[in-house]
Amino acid sequence: MNKKHLLYLFGILLFASSCSNTKYLKDGELLYTGGSVKVEGKDIPKKERKALKKELEDLLRPKPNATILGLRPKLYFYNIAGETTKDKGFRHWLKYKVGQAPVLFSQVDLQYNADVLRNYSENKGYFKAQVTSDSTRRKKKATAEYVVTPGKQYKIKSVTFPTDSSDVAKAIRRTQRRSLLKVGNAYDLEVIKSERERIDERLKERGFFYFGPDFIKVQVDSTVGTQQVDLIVKVKEETPERAKDIYKINDIVVYPNYSLRDSTANADNNPIEYKDFTIIDKEDTFDPRIFDRTLYFHKGDVYNRTDHNLSLNRLVNLGTFKFVKNQFKVADTTGNYLDAYYYLTPLPKKSFRVEVLGKTNSANYTGTELNINWSNRNTFKGAELLTVSAFGGMEVQVSGQNNGFNVYRIGGETSLIWPRFIGPFRLKSSSGFVPKTKATLGYEFQQRSKLYSLNTFKGSFGYLWKENIRKEHQLNVTDITYVSPQNVTPLYDSLANQNIALQRVIDKQLIFGPTYTYTYTNTMRKRKKHTFYFKGGLDLAGTIAGLATGADVKAGKEKEILDVPFSQFVRLEADFRHYMRLGEETQLASRIIVGSGFAYGNSQQMPFIKQFFIGGTNSIRAFRARSIGPGSSEPVETNTFLPDQSGDLKLELNTEYRTTLFSIVKGAVFIDAGNIWMLNDTDEKKNFSSKFLNDIAVGTGVGLRFDLSFLVLRTDLGFPIRLPYGDKRWVLDDIAFGDSSWRKQNLIFNLAIGYPF
Repeated sequence: MNKKHLLYLFGILLFASSCSNTKYLKDGELLYTGGSVKVEGKDIPKKERKALKKELEDLLRPKPNATILGLRPKLYFYNIAGETTKDKGFRHWLKYKVGQAPVLFSQVDLQYNADVLRNYSENKGYFKAQVTSDSTRRKKKATAEYVVTPGKQYKIKSVTFPTDSSDVAKAIRRTQRRSLLKVGNAYDLEVIKSERERIDERLKERGFFYFGPDFIKVQVDSTVGTQQVDLIVKVKEETPERAKDIYKINDIVVYPNYSLRDSTANADNNPIEYKDFTIIDKEDTFDPRIFDRTLYFHKGDVYNRTDHNLSLNRLVNLGTFKFVKNQFKVADTTGNYLDAYYYLTPLPKKSFRVEVLGKTNSANYTGTELNINWSNRNTFKGAELLTVSAFGGMEVQVSGQNNGFNVYRIGGETSLIWPRFIGPFRLKSSSGFVPKTKATLGYEFQQRSKLYSLNTFKGSFGYLWKENIRKEHQLNVTDITYVSPQNVTPLYDSLANQNIALQRVIDKQLIFGPTYTYTYTNTMRKRKKHTFYFKGGLDLAGTIAGLATGADVKAGKEKEILDVPFSQFVRLEADFRHYMRLGEETQLASRIIVGSGFAYGNSQQMPFIKQFFIGGTNSIRAFRARSIGPGSSEPVETNTFLPDQSGDLKLELNTEYRTTLFSIVKGAVFIDAGNIWMLNDTDEKKNFSSKFLNDIAVGTGVGLRFDLSFLVLRTDLGFPIRLPYGDKRWVLDDIAFGDSSWRKQNLIFNLAIGYPF
């Protein structure tokens, strides 16, 4: 079928879809296909008219049926589903979940829309705007047209703030430096509303607890000049007196064991007085010092909204309380004082959780994993979290040239988190998130059938803290990993003797040193067009030990601890992501990962577990997991199993177009590229050079995501379009979806949970 035939076919489908939707309409019904707005007026610049037109068209209601390339697939599914009286089943799902009922012209109120457009125009400063409306009918379809003549936009000539000597007037005047109302700007009712909210926020920071934005009015005088207005900010005369007063904190009462059901359980005749706090905890569940570290208010402080919110955020962030409620009451004392009450309902102290997971990867491994977790949320009465977990799992090689190289894992981990900094210096965080100190100990036994077994011991001690909701830090003062091999088979030994990369997998490894990770994200701002995520990590292993012992493996001065040479290296990795919102259900997501590791002193090579890998479900999806590189080296042929390829340097780039197809089904088109390299391998093909772009592997494909709200099930089908090795790198000409041998060699199916990035 040539391009001409395809165009004919597309035209026929377009026409058929258009006709098939309108034939289901009853006599007299018209399908509403949308409305348009035309903005007229010589006094308004073209750019301004274009912007106003877009804003006004977004206000038109109802919205017509959704279209894709001129087709209305949701309406089509609604129609072909037919009539159904059941509230479940396939037909009901197709009609009401996938499909969409027709939007009829009878649902359009032309006068209502005209009034909305007029009001919006006037609220934007286009006073005395005129709006006319009309409709057009073509066969069984109808559209609506609106013509808006707004006139010239009014500008702000002056802004006046309260001038009297009251405390509230003085406080409002002190906020005018950052006022949203600027002389010369266009009049905008939404900006005026935002200004009232801004003033209220500033007053809340200065102790005006009972003040509110509704107590502020902004008078508009439009008679002061041609297309100009004066704005006068005032406090309403009916504002209650207490809203004009500044309040301070009096008593602070905490109920850390508050019961929502049994009010008698909250009474205590012997409350604990600790510094500025009164603790009502007759069961002595919590150490009072928790609240001194968590709450920002102290007796005599002027009330402010920042400390109010920070205190609540930190109580929630402790992870110990199920419900956190706060209440302020006017104190029964002389002056303007508030008593602060905190009602805290704890979560169950101990919990037990069992998880069963299923997983698969592109290296033909499918398996399952069992996780058992026990937690104690208040171990030493200081809101500490003790977690003990055990896990076991297996991954079976279900297909491929050779089977039986299965992976079995078993192990456990214990972690203890203190909701504060523990160290020789007293540190205090001013963030709304509680700083944490974390210690962990863990062990894992991994057996790779027919190859080898590994014992891995891990331990760490460090700190976690957030500056705000966007910025997070994690500093491990020490992070220790010890890997010891056993049961290495003659088969693997023979392969390792021929390939030093395989030998490094079973070398004993002792890694210790500080690590630091910084994370920034604003992806929680869903309405923003551009959002970002960044995670950067630094790993310094063996630095102090290497300097103290004078380790230098190149000079024959290799040093050991417990008969194991310790690793000495610097490792850096950065993960940057950009999300561009193209529409309500459409997004372009991109990622770049750059990593580098450099061994020195007591090490000639990076330890295997700290090297970089590429390819697989969350990486370059057109290649099997960890199968790419290093450099332009071809895949290792062992005739037995697929070894993991590792490198000292990594570069990866991903771009994915995401959109909603219907209901819970989302689609994606992606392209991935990248590779890994060595720094000083004996095989020059593996090393990084100025011609590194020649080694880039590129893959593309499509995917489906099933968003079940509690999880996202992801399927991706990828294939390579550029190989990092061989005489012929670009293989676009070799693509042959109809060839079974090509599909077997090139199509890679990925099944995963969650998005790749």
